[in-house]
Amino acid sequence: MKKIKIIALSVMVAGMATSCQKSDVSNEIEPETSAVELSKKHQVALLEAGVNPYNAVYATVAYPDGTSKEGIAAGTVGNRDIFIALDNLVEQALATEAEGNKQYRTRNLVSRGRTINVVGYTGGRFALTNRMRNGLSAAVRTYNSLNLSLRFNLRFAATTNADMVIYNAGGSNAGGQAEFPQGGRPGKFIQIFGGMDRQSSGNNTHVMIHEMGHALGFRHTDYARRRCDGTNEGASNVGAIRIPGTPSANRWGQSGLDSDSVMISCFGNEDGRISRFDRIALQTLY
Repeated sequence: MKKIKIIALSVMVAGMATSCQKSDVSNEIEPETSAVELSKKHQVALLEAGVNPYNAVYATVAYPDGTSKEGIAAGTVGNRDIFIALDNLVEQALATEAEGNKQYRTRNLVSRGRTINVVGYTGGRFALTNRMRNGLSAAVRTYNSLNLSLRFNLRFAATTNADMVIYNAGGSNAGGQAEFPQGGRPGKFIQIFGGMDRQSSGNNTHVMIHEMGHALGFRHTDYARRRCDGTNEGASNVGAIRIPGTPSANRWGQSGLDSDSVMISCFGNEDGRISRFDRIALQTLY
């Protein structure tokens, strides 16, 4: 079998990937973190949000408008690819779901019928490279081709005055990080790590679609057993909200999981296309 490199995607409560063989997993750039032990209150809040508090730490993420957010980074040591802002922690609680794994969403979604203004950031050290810009353009075309109630207007500018701001977070690793929706609006800031400039056009499109998917409220398709590391992103008795019409599997590796989903937690050699069940999930919600 051809060896395929699998890269973990980092998100504000999720990541992604597709491929048939795990090898050479690349950890993402983590936010600036502090090893201070989480308070009991925050540990409980993480559990209620469907996120395992083990190895979680306090973290700070910087944005291109000069602001930053305090939050919690969770996951495994060296790959804390889940980030939730402290002021959003309660809102990110996930509903209990007893059924098997399908495409999943959070409780928070974007209001239907909304026009989403998207900025590909072009200012200073946060500027997207040409390859990233092309991937973003292709991702927006993909979303607009689905005849959703949502419409996406894309422009490239050095401004954060938009519903979604996609920017280059720098560094040498690949992947990205996004925020979940809040108050009916999509997650605003989406980081794309600097190593994506060395990835193929298909991978760039894939990562952009994936991170925008998180900003629209999607969790990883393989959240219960991440393809990257085999871990469960959240307690099984909390889970995530499944989306009707998508395939079911109790864990990764069993028949039924949509391994072509753009919302799988890692990516390999991608063609930048969404799967049939991704399309069903998007059209069901929006």
